[in-house]
Amino acid sequence: MIRIVIAEDQRMLLGALASLLDLEEDMEVVGRAGNGEDAVKLVHEHKPDICVMDIEMPLKSGLDAAEELKGSGCKVLILTTFARSGYFERALKAGAHGYLLKDSPSEELAESIRSIMSGRRIYAAELVDGGFSQENPLTDREKEVLALVADGKNTKEIASELYLTTGTVRNYISVILDKLGVSNRIEAITRFKENGWFK
Repeated sequence: MIRIVIAEDQRMLLGALASLLDLEEDMEVVGRAGNGEDAVKLVHEHKPDICVMDIEMPLKSGLDAAEELKGSGCKVLILTTFARSGYFERALKAGAHGYLLKDSPSEELAESIRSIMSGRRIYAAELVDGGFSQENPLTDREKEVLALVADGKNTKEIASELYLTTGTVRNYISVILDKLGVSNRIEAITRFKENGWFK
């Protein structure tokens, strides 16, 4: 019997997924979580074989939870709406055994779980095709500057925190905007978030 924990913050979907998997003769849902934090607790409590995890959840994202569960013995299958290469890369680094999109056919979920339990890794085709084309173009220093911008700091505050001149910070910001192909700081933060590049 494959023992499963499901983490999904939309209650109706959580219930539907649990009912769907419980119908499978070789599967049993042993825990349901509405956020990443509860998912980690339930995995430690019930020691399931696999955790089906959404990404965008309150308290702790599915990717943070997956990173925390790395090496716990519980396999992680990411099930999300987001076909974003940045998220996919983070999921791979977190050791996720699968990454499926929510618009996949429902029977694919049970089959994917069985495949993962037999030692395979399952990734949505559209991610594998385009997954690695979008690398984060920023240097570590540029990422640092953008993270401070995202924290609401102005040019002067960033300069003093990083021991740079305000001119240098302005240069960094214009290079960041250029590399991300955006026209202002807000768009830069949005683009960075959408690609799952904020760690």
